[in-house]
Amino acid sequence: MNRLFSAALIALATTSPALAAPGNQSTATGTATATVVAPIVLTHPASASLNFGRFTRGTGGSVTVTATGTGSVGSDVTFVPGSTTAADSFTVAGDANRSYSIATTGGNVTSGGTSLTFTTAPSATTATLSAAGTGSFTVGGTLTVSPTAPIGAYNGTYSATVAYN
Repeated sequence: MNRLFSAALIALATTSPALAAPGNQSTATGTATATVVAPIVLTHPASASLNFGRFTRGTGGSVTVTATGTGSVGSDVTFVPGSTTAADSFTVAGDANRSYSIATTGGNVTSGGTSLTFTTAPSATTATLSAAGTGSFTVGGTLTVSPTAPIGAYNGTYSATVAYN
């Protein structure tokens, strides 16, 4: 029995670690992709503007221009004969067939030290660029006319922003 025990002890002490048999490990190669798209670019033509037209102020009111350029007055404001109104316009360029959002801010038109506030409304709040990667939209708005606004030409700005969806 001692001999059997000694042989087992020697066998145990001299064994080497077991090696992995084939099939216990596998390696494959993965792939990676990336797509760089054209940046979205908003352009405002120099000849375009949101034009509230020519009007008398009366006891105050408002002038509204739709995104199609149609003007109307509210309260005691009246267009003068020959007055024209116009919606503003913007062009968009970027990644073909890509959806984008449109946002505009309000602003002020100023003459001397007097400011009149206006709000804006784009023709759409979302749109999709064409297959050529182009698009456009218009902007209308509503001007609040104070009954004490001095006579004169008023000018101002507002912001339009586009972003990919």
